[in-house]
Amino acid sequence: MLIDSHVNLHGGQFEGDLNEVIARARAVGIVRMITICCQLSDFEAVSRIAENYDDIWCTIGAHPHHAKDKPNITADELIEIAQHPRVVGIGETGLDFHYGYSPEADQLSSFKAHIEAARRTDLPLIIHTREADTKMAELLEDEMGKGAFRPLMHCYTSGNELAQRAAKLGAWFAASGIITFKKAENVREVFRDHIPDTKIIVETDCPYLAPIPHRGRRCEPSFLPAVAAGLAAVKGWSDEECAKRTTDAFFDLFDKVPRP
Repeated sequence: MLIDSHVNLHGGQFEGDLNEVIARARAVGIVRMITICCQLSDFEAVSRIAENYDDIWCTIGAHPHHAKDKPNITADELIEIAQHPRVVGIGETGLDFHYGYSPEADQLSSFKAHIEAARRTDLPLIIHTREADTKMAELLEDEMGKGAFRPLMHCYTSGNELAQRAAKLGAWFAASGIITFKKAENVREVFRDHIPDTKIIVETDCPYLAPIPHRGRRCEPSFLPAVAAGLAAVKGWSDEECAKRTTDAFFDLFDKVPRP
């Protein structure tokens, strides 16, 4: 039994064969999926998928790339949307200073609103971070001082220091297909040495980041066993232990999702 904690199923890449994609995931033991909202305008499409499949839930949020679309979004607005019965998380949100698709000020404003929404709803906060380690660590520490929330460092590829500082705040961390990439030894080191075993979950982030041996293909949830195998090799776990640990960690975090 595995849980894909981060899928992007509403886009055009799955438009023609979504039913088949979901069937393949179920066939390899994926029992729950969370399809992620990265753009506020996509929520209708995202939530419709969660409504149509009884093993899929969804989130509400704006990726930092899209923070500029509505930088003045408020926690109240996010909380209102989060009342949808299939919403189980806030995000994807965060900071991305690599591409700069949204100004830093807009990203910070949007991110803080998402944090407040996660704090007030007690829903997990799905966080994207890229080339923003120091700012992210400082912001998480400052915001945690204002009141507790539950961070999930999605598709974690940042450094040891952010991992250690986020772990001290009680954060969860998601391993993606990147953990299998030949040049990702730094990512494997972080998961091996700096993240508590009870705080690790897995994801595909499909249709992106297909793991070895599927590199170069459209990623889909049925590839999650390869991600889990990569994590198991790093942690010295059997496949069964990896499945149990990551599944237990998932339900500890996403406690609004019922166990099968």
